[in-house]
Amino acid sequence: MRTRASIVAAAFDVFGEPEGLYARIEDVADRAGVTRATFYNHFAGMAELREALTVEVTHEFLLAVTETISQMPDARDRSACAVRFYLRRARADRRWAWSMINLSAGGLIFGAETFRQAEQTVREGVQDHVFPLQSVELGRDLLLGTTLAAMGAIVRGDVAADYPEAVAVAILFALGVPPTEAQMRARKPLPSLAAAFNN
Repeated sequence: MRTRASIVAAAFDVFGEPEGLYARIEDVADRAGVTRATFYNHFAGMAELREALTVEVTHEFLLAVTETISQMPDARDRSACAVRFYLRRARADRRWAWSMINLSAGGLIFGAETFRQAEQTVREGVQDHVFPLQSVELGRDLLLGTTLAAMGAIVRGDVAADYPEAVAVAILFALGVPPTEAQMRARKPLPSLAAAFNN
């Protein structure tokens, strides 16, 4: 278990760099101080390592975000707050943000757990008739894809201080929320993140 943990930690270091998108097994093994054969004793390949790392990188944070926004009855507010939490963390922790960007390039955006949670929130918004969309999948992709692109903008250069809020406004508008209401919902005071996340 200690060797497996060291491989996952090394993978976080590798994927947490701007060029982490191109990470190879050799890069991770070298960083972990293990042989390629040892790597294969713990992971079938890069796809399995990516999935394990995605869970490691996202699980606790997603739990905290989900717990925090679960108190909000409206999918519009839940969506806007989640976007802002993810983008604010990207600004505060660029290594985490790069790992999220690089891991998303090879699989589901932000990992399977976050992907499913975003889809569920959009589905609830469609069912409640606050997101007038013909497709839940379209709404999910607008939400996740735009947030991922915005995360890239944050780590690559300077953006306005209120960029997370501006992105949340744009996403709500794309999901069918009228502009004035989108502005109001995306700029509400952000609640404190639930204690489930200790970072």
